[in-house]
Amino acid sequence: MADINFSRASADPDSRAAEARAPARSTDLRWDIIELLFFAYRDFVGDADHELEAFGFGRAHHRVLHFVHRYPGLKVADLLDVLRITKQSLGRVLKQLLDQGYIVQRTGNDDRRQRLLFATAKGEALVGKLAGLQTDRIDRALRDIGPSGADTVRRFLRAMIDHDDPDKVLETILATGNATAKE
Repeated sequence: MADINFSRASADPDSRAAEARAPARSTDLRWDIIELLFFAYRDFVGDADHELEAFGFGRAHHRVLHFVHRYPGLKVADLLDVLRITKQSLGRVLKQLLDQGYIVQRTGNDDRRQRLLFATAKGEALVGKLAGLQTDRIDRALRDIGPSGADTVRRFLRAMIDHDDPDKVLETILATGNATAKE
């Protein structure tokens, strides 16, 4: 592995100028948690990324499949809000998932303009496999801290989310409290 120099001296001049303008409060910054979150996220999604490569899929495919599976009948408009991606980005990913039979799209009963999304059995199987890999990683991490520790982790992660987000799925998740725990 290559040596990585994290020192400020190696930064380019533009970076140093930006740092000079920033408040000098490096002792107040939570570098420990910031870096742990970076590495935890890398490894958490990395398990699924490796599996998705075999299908020619990426993280966007995973996220779409996850939310469509968890919230059957999710409107395309709501999925755009959840993922915070453009219609163009979603369109590319969604087309692939539809064409390959992982998701089906139906029109709404009350409003024929609505496009409602559902995971197929094939999509559910893939989501289950990916969630299994991620659950194994979570269970390994929680093994030594017990149920109260798991609740602390859940409260911490919920507190990291912007609660004023108008996202309907997020509102559902936050309203269910601990119901989104391991089912």
